[in-house]
Amino acid sequence: MFSGMPALSHEEQQVAVEKIHQLIAEGMGSGEAIAIVAQELREKHQGKKQIRVLFEEDMQ
Repeated sequence: MFSGMPALSHEEQQVAVEKIHQLIAEGMGSGEAIAIVAQELREKHQGKKQIRVLFEEDMQ
């Protein structure tokens, strides 16, 4: 599956990771925390430059 993901600066990546860790520390599951942060990033970066991502399972 190809997925358009926002091109994030290193600082934006760090903030996202910290938010995921915070949500997990508050008791949220890791998958749900990642999904929430990813959705927030997509909304924040809507219409901006995106990179194409190829997931490993699609390479088989």
